[in-house]
Amino acid sequence: MTASTSKTKTASRQFKGLTLEERKQIRREKFIDAGLQSYGTHGFFSVTIKDICHEAKLTERYFYESFKRSEELFKVVYLQLISDLQKNIVQAVMQAAPDHEQMIEAGLTVLLKTLKDDPRIARILFIDAVLVQELHGDTIYESFTRFDQTIFNIITLIFPEQLKNKSEASLIATGLNGYVTQIAMRWVVGGFKQPFAEVLSASCLAYRGILSFLNKKK
Repeated sequence: MTASTSKTKTASRQFKGLTLEERKQIRREKFIDAGLQSYGTHGFFSVTIKDICHEAKLTERYFYESFKRSEELFKVVYLQLISDLQKNIVQAVMQAAPDHEQMIEAGLTVLLKTLKDDPRIARILFIDAVLVQELHGDTIYESFTRFDQTIFNIITLIFPEQLKNKSEASLIATGLNGYVTQIAMRWVVGGFKQPFAEVLSASCLAYRGILSFLNKKK
């Protein structure tokens, strides 16, 4: 292979210094951002692939380069939102350590504030996720399992002596997850009409009850 041939092949693989795979990844991320905007604003069932492409400013050919159908993109958007939210909650909780009351309030504040500040996220996580069949099965179960594990890690870190029974701690984590999820869902579906402070207080209640109970066991 001559030097000129090698340069020609390299040029064909790159555009503005980016490889084909890098350009493909950038397009994929644009579709994910467009999915958040479109699904979160209009609802999954009112959005077409053409709408997504228009929002991303890319053609349908590029959409099918990364996704087979709209449900697949929605699933990716959903799981990314779950992952980002989980990381932000953990970060807030750890920053509030070692005060147990502040750790509880910090984590739940991040959750509720995220939903209130960006209704797109709230709609995708707590309205459309319940309706999109693509998520039913492993996907929603996976997201709940992630949050169960996060809560489990937090409460066993706070109470290493009181929660030596890991099986019991796991059940408590699942219960707390379900408790807050139901409150958040009702708040979202109701259009955030109840005051933030009221919803936060109600969300903290179960955690504080367990905190009080475990403190008595010391």
